[in-house]
Amino acid sequence: MLNVGDRGIIVNLAGKGAIIKRLIEMGLVRGEEVKVTDKSPLGDPIEVEVKGYRLSLRRKDEADHVFVEVVD
Repeated sequence: MLNVGDRGIIVNLAGKGAIIKRLIEMGLVRGEEVKVTDKSPLGDPIEVEVKGYRLSLRRKDEADHVFVEVVD
């Protein structure tokens, strides 16, 4: 769980099927740095910056498939 303003490096994508394929197609791949730029008060959607653009993960359970190592 990253908070707004936190950065991390993607170390793993967990799961199978369409959700993982969709995350990869959006640029969430191992080794990429992500930064949480916005989050709704209830936790979803979550907006992240990756590869110089912003994308929104509509549901918190989508973000649960992405494991990151926090970067200071």
